[in-house]
Amino acid sequence: MRRHIFFVIVFLSGIGCSQNESSEDEFLVVSTTSMIGDAMEAMLDTSVSVVSLMGPGTDPHLFKPTKQSLDYLADADLIVANGLHLEGRMQDILEKMSKRKPVIFLGAVLSNDELILPDGTADYPDPHIWFDVQLWQKVLEASTDKLNELGVLDSAGSEDYLLELKELHRQTQSEMAEIALENRVLLTAHDAFSYFGRAYEIRVIGLQGISTAAEYGLKDVEQMVDLITTEQIGAVFVESSISSRSMEAVVSGVRQKGGEVKLGGTLYSDAPGPEGSGAETYQKMVRHNVETIKAALQ
Repeated sequence: MRRHIFFVIVFLSGIGCSQNESSEDEFLVVSTTSMIGDAMEAMLDTSVSVVSLMGPGTDPHLFKPTKQSLDYLADADLIVANGLHLEGRMQDILEKMSKRKPVIFLGAVLSNDELILPDGTADYPDPHIWFDVQLWQKVLEASTDKLNELGVLDSAGSEDYLLELKELHRQTQSEMAEIALENRVLLTAHDAFSYFGRAYEIRVIGLQGISTAAEYGLKDVEQMVDLITTEQIGAVFVESSISSRSMEAVVSGVRQKGGEVKLGGTLYSDAPGPEGSGAETYQKMVRHNVETIKAALQ
């Protein structure tokens, strides 16, 4: 039976969650994020062991590799990463490892026309490609040749999973289209939803930039407060992997100006949710976000 192992860094305590050891005779695939891990679980043969380094609530922008996570990478027969600098401090490690073992960078297959380039160059594209479900389907489909070459692809499972993503994209389009165009404004803690906005026709504004390593300041809060009061936007959203304080400051600022805005709920951006959250997998995460956005903005 295939095991899906999560390793999570707990920054405040410095303690990692316990995990099972993978058998030495199993083909070991290490994914950096649990969104990738979900896909690998569905697309690979059941004899393969899949390990995800970043579990629920983990911020990949700030993830610090530990000895244990480095050991997993060293033991891996295949590493699958998002790339596009999402993994932050792990980027150099992954690139070095790619010289001696198979490493798939999913985002590498996308052209500049498909990527969102915040500064107008390809140096640091927006890495949050999974929020355009059709784009995520494309990068996973592109990985199947390498997975097949390594003899670990479950062709039927892969085909079924990719068809599920195709239907998820269609459902997301349909659900978002039910929100009045003038109400489609998504204000979040950091700019993780630009691909979502482009794919599903919703205006997206983040308090921080594309990386949570960037700091927001008083000016950023004031600008968002002014936008909300001027356009009478009804809701802002917090993110599961980021402190809610920033958006609470925005809500407070709006109220101080005599306006009213509500916290529309929690969105899962850089990682799915824990067991019982209703957002435990990539697909559930997308559905949760769509339902939360729709309920707050309709």
